[in-house]
Amino acid sequence: MRMALPIPRPWDQTADGLLTQDDLPAGWHLAARFPGERADDASDEIDRVLGYDDQASGGDADLEQNETADGRWRYIEHEGTHTRVMIRLQRQLYATPEEVRITGVIYLPWRPGDPITSHLLRELPTAKIEAAINKRLFAMKRVATVTGNKIVLPTGRKVSDRELLKPLGNPKQVPDFYELVALQHGKLSGQGDDNPSATMAEINGVALSTAQGWVAKARSRGLLPPGRRGRAG
Repeated sequence: MRMALPIPRPWDQTADGLLTQDDLPAGWHLAARFPGERADDASDEIDRVLGYDDQASGGDADLEQNETADGRWRYIEHEGTHTRVMIRLQRQLYATPEEVRITGVIYLPWRPGDPITSHLLRELPTAKIEAAINKRLFAMKRVATVTGNKIVLPTGRKVSDRELLKPLGNPKQVPDFYELVALQHGKLSGQGDDNPSATMAEINGVALSTAQGWVAKARSRGLLPPGRRGRAG
């Protein structure tokens, strides 16, 4: 008997892996479906209603840095108070290391018309949610040191921002190699490089196809977001 293939679930809030239940602190619940039992992700529609797409429609030259069009709204509930919250998660493609940040919050009381108190507002642990997402997606964290910010890789090795523009070495010999690939790619993108993969090939003395293969593998490991249509590198 042939096994049935899994059916795509566009209504599933966890389908794209941006937010999972494990990312939420105790007391918070990620609803399986989008609000209103919708069959689709309403993020773009919410952005239009709230004016998040105004900048995109205005042709702002700084849009590349802000990436407002990439935000995704996710619906969570507080189990104790039944407060309903929608958080807007947005990949910061030009940060080093790349990260996801919460760039919008919508609070709704469990019963329409009930007040939202300052106590309820303080209950949303945005920093913990962001940290959990970034640890899962990018497998690295940033720590403050006496000499400035350094990036701590999964093996415990620390690298400075300046080291990210040096050759990365052999992927079979360098621990955390694909984490470094992601960081180098993000560093170049943050500097406005239109084709970071090509620049990575030059820095590392390898063919463009090799650098592109590194980037593709970093993406497959969740260290970089999927490539965007119509953009090189």
